[in-house]
Amino acid sequence: MAHRLDVELTSNQNDGTWTWRAAGAKLPKGSLDGSLLYSGAAVGDVCRVEAETLIDGTEIIAVLPPKTKQRQEPQTLEILGSGGPKDLVTTQLAPKGRGRRNDRGARGDRKGGGGGRGRDNRVGGRGRNERGGGKGRSDGDSRGRSRNDRPKSPPKPKVKRLKPRRTHRDAAINALAEEQRPLARELLKDGIPGIRAIAESQIKAATAAETPKIRTDALLAFAEKLLPALKAAEWQDRAEAAMAGVADVDLRDLRSVVAASSSHAKGAEAKAMATELSEAVTARVDAEHSKWLSELAQTLGEGRTVRALRLSSRPPKAGAPMPPDMAEKLVSQANESLTSDSGQERFATVLDAVAFSPVHNQVRPVSLPEKPSDQLLEAVKRLSMRIPEIAKLFGIEPTPPPRGSRRGGGNRSRK
Repeated sequence: MAHRLDVELTSNQNDGTWTWRAAGAKLPKGSLDGSLLYSGAAVGDVCRVEAETLIDGTEIIAVLPPKTKQRQEPQTLEILGSGGPKDLVTTQLAPKGRGRRNDRGARGDRKGGGGGRGRDNRVGGRGRNERGGGKGRSDGDSRGRSRNDRPKSPPKPKVKRLKPRRTHRDAAINALAEEQRPLARELLKDGIPGIRAIAESQIKAATAAETPKIRTDALLAFAEKLLPALKAAEWQDRAEAAMAGVADVDLRDLRSVVAASSSHAKGAEAKAMATELSEAVTARVDAEHSKWLSELAQTLGEGRTVRALRLSSRPPKAGAPMPPDMAEKLVSQANESLTSDSGQERFATVLDAVAFSPVHNQVRPVSLPEKPSDQLLEAVKRLSMRIPEIAKLFGIEPTPPPRGSRRGGGNRSRK
């Protein structure tokens, strides 16, 4: 069942996903598809999402759009006239017999001129405000037009996620007795810990009301006996959805179904489906790996070093070694990109890409900047555990970042 959750965006990954954690807490946490986010999302934003709690974690299925800010400038109305020439100044004489206003003005003059001068100030002030307000509205409109005219970045390709039906799950629940179905739903939602928490709350309620307590041991024993059949039905729904989308569903979702088959694939039909799905996922991974090698070779041929380093860190087939000739060429291009002639920002960018590449222990800079900036030294210190030899060239001993720090600086600033 989907529920709403306030999450904080913690980082933007290079594969189009973002990491998140619950706002104001460390758990739950996970990753979400970047295509679900609104335009202009940034690290540190707190937004409301719709999430589903699955077997292997919490999955974000939708991100609610942020609340729009209220209009700051005053709202104006356009006056439409006939278009003909009009007098810009009009005069109207006051009728005779209305001399009290003049008397007040004269008395004001005798007392220091407050009345007449105050009226003049009000009139003059209103004119200046009107002119200033008009200018402010014009500037606001121009700023609004400039925001709308900004070129929008192309949307990231949307990754297709696994969306199983609930056919076998609902059939397993409906096969139970009527009084057992709520227990089965809670069991699929929160597992045995959820049933235990419900039982403890009922015991507390019975103790407060001085009524007989329920037998929690029998309830937990029945839940433990019922759970494998419910998990098997839920896995079968996921397996059928994975087989239907094995060509384009995200590989992480497919691998999670294959990994769960050893525990939840019950019966000959389910085991045969698990074998077929495993073979299909293996073929998909082999094809993706061949495509990855071709793209990596093309990127190296074009001299796009940073792109090649980042691409090398995300092989579809985990544990598969890179071809030696390709690895040697990648190391050579990375070394040539780390010179004193490179800008320090470029130097730090290449180091960040090297740190997560499989060749990170083989890269050695051709030369170092003469006067490294504080930003570059901070980047080397943050990555020192992954590039220890390069860190030593800067005089930095490899040290792990402090636990619980955000981007390596949260806890230090508090200390």
